[in-house]
Amino acid sequence: MHDLERAVRMLEKEEDYTCVLCRDDNVFISTARGVAPILGYIQKGIDLLGFSAADKVVGKAAAMLFAYAGVSSVYGRAMSREAVEIFKENSIHFSYGILTEKIINRNGTGICPMEDAVNGIDDLQKGYTAICHRQEQLRKGEYK
Repeated sequence: MHDLERAVRMLEKEEDYTCVLCRDDNVFISTARGVAPILGYIQKGIDLLGFSAADKVVGKAAAMLFAYAGVSSVYGRAMSREAVEIFKENSIHFSYGILTEKIINRNGTGICPMEDAVNGIDDLQKGYTAICHRQEQLRKGEYK
Protein backbone atom coordinates (compact mmCIF):
# COMPACT_ATOMS: atom_id res chain seq x y z
CA MET A 1 0.00 0.00 0.00
CA HIS A 2 2.93 2.35 -0.56
CA ASP A 3 0.95 4.63 -2.91
CA LEU A 4 -2.04 4.81 -0.57
CA GLU A 5 0.15 5.62 2.43
CA ARG A 6 1.85 8.39 0.45
CA ALA A 7 -1.51 9.82 -0.70
CA VAL A 8 -2.83 9.82 2.88
CA ARG A 9 0.32 11.50 4.21
CA MET A 10 0.07 14.21 1.56
CA LEU A 11 -3.64 14.80 2.24
CA GLU A 12 -3.08 15.07 5.98
CA LYS A 13 0.02 17.27 5.64
CA GLU A 14 -1.56 20.05 3.56
CA GLU A 15 -4.78 21.54 4.91
CA ASP A 16 -5.84 22.86 1.48
CA TYR A 17 -5.60 19.49 -0.27
CA THR A 18 -8.94 17.77 -0.78
CA CYS A 19 -7.91 14.85 -2.99
CA VAL A 20 -4.56 13.18 -3.68
CA LEU A 21 -4.01 10.35 -6.17
CA CYS A 22 -0.72 8.45 -6.38
CA ARG A 23 0.70 5.68 -8.54
CA ASP A 24 4.46 5.25 -8.55
CA ASP A 25 5.93 8.65 -9.58
CA ASN A 26 2.58 9.99 -10.81
CA VAL A 27 0.77 12.28 -8.38
CA PHE A 28 -2.38 14.35 -8.86
CA ILE A 29 -3.32 16.87 -6.17
CA SER A 30 -6.50 18.93 -5.97
CA THR A 31 -7.91 21.63 -3.73
CA ALA A 32 -11.35 21.51 -5.41
CA ARG A 33 -14.28 20.42 -3.27
CA GLY A 34 -16.74 17.57 -3.53
CA VAL A 35 -16.48 15.15 -6.45
CA ALA A 36 -14.92 17.85 -8.66
CA PRO A 37 -11.36 16.46 -8.50
CA ILE A 38 -12.09 12.88 -9.54
CA LEU A 39 -14.85 13.92 -11.97
CA GLY A 40 -12.51 16.43 -13.60
CA TYR A 41 -9.76 13.86 -14.08
CA ILE A 42 -12.23 11.44 -15.67
CA GLN A 43 -13.67 14.12 -17.96
CA LYS A 44 -10.15 15.09 -19.09
CA GLY A 45 -9.46 11.47 -20.00
CA ILE A 46 -6.69 11.00 -17.42
CA ASP A 47 -5.94 7.30 -16.90
CA LEU A 48 -6.32 6.58 -13.17
CA LEU A 49 -6.22 2.79 -13.43
CA GLY A 50 -4.33 1.40 -10.45
CA PHE A 51 -3.98 4.73 -8.63
CA SER A 52 -4.48 5.06 -4.88
CA ALA A 53 -6.58 7.96 -3.62
CA ALA A 54 -6.93 9.90 -0.39
CA ASP A 55 -9.92 12.21 -0.15
CA LYS A 56 -11.47 14.32 2.59
CA VAL A 57 -15.04 13.09 2.06
CA VAL A 58 -16.05 9.94 0.18
CA GLY A 59 -19.74 9.28 -0.32
CA LYS A 60 -21.45 6.95 -2.76
CA ALA A 61 -21.04 9.38 -5.68
CA ALA A 62 -17.28 9.74 -5.17
CA ALA A 63 -16.93 5.99 -4.61
CA MET A 64 -18.72 5.31 -7.89
CA LEU A 65 -16.36 7.70 -9.68
CA PHE A 66 -13.26 6.13 -8.10
CA ALA A 67 -14.51 2.68 -9.15
CA TYR A 68 -15.46 3.92 -12.63
CA ALA A 69 -11.93 5.33 -13.04
CA GLY A 70 -10.29 2.06 -11.96
CA VAL A 71 -8.71 3.36 -8.76
CA SER A 72 -7.36 0.42 -6.74
CA SER A 73 -7.48 1.78 -3.18
CA VAL A 74 -9.16 4.70 -1.41
CA TYR A 75 -8.83 6.38 1.97
CA GLY A 76 -11.55 8.78 3.08
CA ARG A 77 -11.16 11.01 6.10
CA ALA A 78 -14.95 10.64 6.25
CA MET A 79 -16.67 7.86 4.33
CA SER A 80 -20.31 6.84 4.02
CA ARG A 81 -21.62 3.31 4.45
CA GLU A 82 -22.84 3.41 0.84
CA ALA A 83 -19.29 4.18 -0.33
CA VAL A 84 -18.05 1.15 1.59
CA GLU A 85 -20.57 -1.01 -0.26
CA ILE A 86 -19.44 0.34 -3.64
CA PHE A 87 -15.82 -0.43 -2.77
CA LYS A 88 -16.69 -3.94 -1.59
CA GLU A 89 -18.72 -4.66 -4.73
CA ASN A 90 -15.84 -3.52 -6.93
CA SER A 91 -13.01 -5.16 -4.95
CA ILE A 92 -11.37 -1.84 -4.09
CA HIS A 93 -9.27 -1.67 -0.93
CA PHE A 94 -10.61 1.08 1.35
CA SER A 95 -10.02 2.64 4.74
CA TYR A 96 -11.45 5.64 6.54
CA GLY A 97 -11.11 7.88 9.55
CA ILE A 98 -14.81 8.32 10.27
CA LEU A 99 -17.68 6.16 8.99
CA THR A 100 -20.98 7.99 8.52
CA GLU A 101 -24.47 7.10 7.36
CA LYS A 102 -24.86 9.83 4.73
CA ILE A 103 -22.97 12.74 3.22
CA ILE A 104 -24.85 15.98 3.75
CA ASN A 105 -24.76 19.17 1.70
CA ARG A 106 -22.41 22.05 2.49
CA ASN A 107 -25.19 23.98 4.26
CA GLY A 108 -25.93 21.02 6.53
CA THR A 109 -29.59 21.15 5.54
CA GLY A 110 -29.98 17.86 3.68
CA ILE A 111 -28.40 15.24 1.48
CA CYS A 112 -25.46 16.16 -0.75
CA PRO A 113 -26.67 16.90 -4.31
CA MET A 114 -24.28 14.34 -5.78
CA GLU A 115 -25.43 11.68 -3.32
CA ASP A 116 -29.00 12.50 -4.31
CA ALA A 117 -28.04 12.13 -7.99
CA VAL A 118 -26.91 8.51 -7.52
CA ASN A 119 -29.67 7.48 -5.13
CA GLY A 120 -30.99 4.13 -6.33
CA ILE A 121 -28.26 3.72 -8.96
CA ASP A 122 -25.83 0.79 -8.74
CA ASP A 123 -24.38 0.74 -12.27
CA LEU A 124 -21.11 2.73 -12.48
CA GLN A 125 -21.75 4.07 -15.99
CA LYS A 126 -25.25 5.22 -15.02
CA GLY A 127 -23.82 6.76 -11.85
CA TYR A 128 -21.19 8.66 -13.84
CA THR A 129 -23.88 9.94 -16.23
CA ALA A 130 -26.14 11.02 -13.34
CA ILE A 131 -23.26 12.84 -11.63
CA CYS A 132 -22.34 14.68 -14.84
CA HIS A 133 -25.98 15.68 -15.29
CA ARG A 134 -26.21 16.94 -11.69
CA GLN A 135 -22.96 18.88 -12.10
CA GLU A 136 -24.45 20.63 -15.12
CA GLN A 137 -27.67 21.38 -13.22
CA LEU A 138 -25.67 22.90 -10.37
CA ARG A 139 -23.53 24.93 -12.76
CA LYS A 140 -26.67 26.38 -14.38
CA GLY A 141 -28.41 26.94 -11.04
CA GLU A 142 -31.17 24.50 -12.02
CA TYR A 143 -30.89 22.20 -9.01
CA LYS A 144 -32.80 23.20 -5.90
